[in-house]
Amino acid sequence: MFGKKKAKTPGYDPNEVVPVLHKSICTGETTAGFKELHAPGKYREVMLIRSPRDLEAFMDAYGIKETPKTEY
Repeated sequence: MFGKKKAKTPGYDPNEVVPVLHKSICTGETTAGFKELHAPGKYREVMLIRSPRDLEAFMDAYGIKETPKTEY
């Protein structure tokens, strides 16, 4: 009754956006997010990826089957 509510992750439309991992050339920092297909260069960051476990959590939350491609 008074417990924490589970946060809902909004789904994504594969016809509008594609899951992508952005990796910094300088620092090696990796972020997961979605790149819009109809607006080139527009990227919505969702979470920081620090370990393979974080990547699995991102993929599970959005129902992604294949590992997203990496962009630098």
